[in-house]
Amino acid sequence: MALYEHIFLARQDLSQAQVDALAAAATEIVEANQGKVTKTETWGLKSLAYKIERNRKAHFVLLNIDAPGSVVAELERQTRINEDVIRYLTIRVDEHEDGPSVMMRKNERERKRRTDREERD
Repeated sequence: MALYEHIFLARQDLSQAQVDALAAAATEIVEANQGKVTKTETWGLKSLAYKIERNRKAHFVLLNIDAPGSVVAELERQTRINEDVIRYLTIRVDEHEDGPSVMMRKNERERKRRTDREERD
């Protein structure tokens, strides 16, 4: 089976519970077709570089998938239909990253830097 990273951007007006439900629905699609989601990360609400369909921000979600290509085609088809998803990208990778992704490590560094700054004040 091939390894993929699937990232989708959900509309800014969705609640965190709705975004989690979108991730769960994507996981169900993959698992129903004999695939496996090895990791799900929610990166949170982030600003976009430019407006997409009148949205200035979006919820970012990453799924690490271990599945054949037909499963990914079905996942992309279902994602394309969903009105809550404004963009998505699926790429094939040689191996999945162990531990948190680069975006999660970046958030931890920023949080640590912020607390250090607050302690100095």
